[in-house]
Amino acid sequence: MSILKVLLSILLPPLGVFMQVGLGGTFWLNLLLTLLGYIPGLVHAIWVLAKGSQPRISHA
Repeated sequence: MSILKVLLSILLPPLGVFMQVGLGGTFWLNLLLTLLGYIPGLVHAIWVLAKGSQPRISHA
């Protein structure tokens, strides 16, 4: 988690999420949460950044 992503997430939560995961469902969810209220968007953005890009395990 870089300092730049954290600072951008504090100023504009969707921008920090976009830099972490790209233009996908997580970004759109964060945009919606931010439009509904700054705090929910901020909490979600920090959670996405803290979670990082962990490999997903498939149980097929």
